[in-house]
Amino acid sequence: MKTQTNSGVFDARTLGRPKMLILGFQHMFAMFGATILVPALTGLSVSATLLFAGLGTLLFHLLTQMKVPAFLGSSFAFIGGYAAVVAIGAEHGLDQAASLPYACIGVFFAGLIYLILAALIKIFGVKKVMRFFPPIVTGPIIIAIGLTLSGSAIANCSANWWIALLAIAIIIVCNIWGKGMIKIIPILLGVIGSYIVAACFGLVDFQRVADAAWVGLPFQMEDTAFHVFKNPNWGLIVTAIITIIPISLATMVEHIGDMCAISSTTGKNYLEDPGLHRTLMGDGLATALASLFGAPANTTYGENTGVLNLTRIYDPRVIRIAAFLAILSSFCPKFTALIGVMPVATIGGVSLVLYGMIAAVGVRNIVENQVDFTASRNVIIAALILVLAIGINYGPGAIAFQIGATKISLSGLAVAALVGILLNAFLPGKDYEFGTNPKGDVSVDFEINRVK
Repeated sequence: MKTQTNSGVFDARTLGRPKMLILGFQHMFAMFGATILVPALTGLSVSATLLFAGLGTLLFHLLTQMKVPAFLGSSFAFIGGYAAVVAIGAEHGLDQAASLPYACIGVFFAGLIYLILAALIKIFGVKKVMRFFPPIVTGPIIIAIGLTLSGSAIANCSANWWIALLAIAIIIVCNIWGKGMIKIIPILLGVIGSYIVAACFGLVDFQRVADAAWVGLPFQMEDTAFHVFKNPNWGLIVTAIITIIPISLATMVEHIGDMCAISSTTGKNYLEDPGLHRTLMGDGLATALASLFGAPANTTYGENTGVLNLTRIYDPRVIRIAAFLAILSSFCPKFTALIGVMPVATIGGVSLVLYGMIAAVGVRNIVENQVDFTASRNVIIAALILVLAIGINYGPGAIAFQIGATKISLSGLAVAALVGILLNAFLPGKDYEFGTNPKGDVSVDFEINRVK
């Protein structure tokens, strides 16, 4: 099998199995910090996250004809959706553990939206479809995702500001001045560094780790979406679906940008072969599968694209080795417990950077696509998206209404997305065309450590 590099083509078989395994470990190490951070922030299962990151990656490779060297890890974009559904679930008398499976149902339907978009792109082409998802809609939605999460980040930092500031400092230093792998994994290093310092000062109770088994199943049935249907709250199910589906508009654009970036890195056009419709289908089905079993939504990872750029070895088999390693690690409850006792302030420090960077990605998406804010339509769309998303989130929390005996609640993000999409569709002056600005097309990436 031939592998393309920036300096030519070489035979990947000359690497040998030991080197391939080492490269697989490197890819797993690169995705690890960000992937496990999502369940740490949301309350989802770390073990299930690792299991379905691995399985989702393998499914993606199968559906893309084993051609695309992409790893699928946890998506940060949906964190706001999980938080919104948990908050709405509290109004229905449910705690976080009982609300999260409802959020997973919403993520499942968001994954199915990928399949619809894939079919539309296959039929009509990417330019015609993407005209309905311009940066004037996706940019403000992404900004709102980050800003609506900011309150929880500050609350977690307040547990111990010194530990939180240490995590922030490590991330900044590694991301700005780091070289090689250090630059690719700043989140992981920020978590590890602040975690170790907190443990040295006696701020971590490791009893749960000592009590946990070395080997166990990655998920429990009560944490899955299937458990909801034993005694379903149909109003909350509909609410979760409506709340989370709009987020997929941003993540689908992120996926397209990631495919452009991987294509640029490897020198192969994956949007044409195996085709954008196949990569979207793989990402969507991986997300849908993960959500059913209580794992976060998946997305193609910028960290692993950075490793591709660093090593110049683009063989997809290396990514599949990393996927198998992730699956193996998911069967260790002791490791899950180690993540579970992570200091709240460490999570706060990391999430403070992360949520701010998510908002900044939205700004970047608007700027690099040169959105014209002298046009009244664009000002109105952006203004209403931001004010509705943030105002509802920090005001009533949700807009509730009755349909028969069923109570439906819409989060601020859901209302904002729906209003933005409708306004863009009906107001005159649409001028966005995908493909005319390659820099703008790849400017939606929720990872903070893309290697240039």
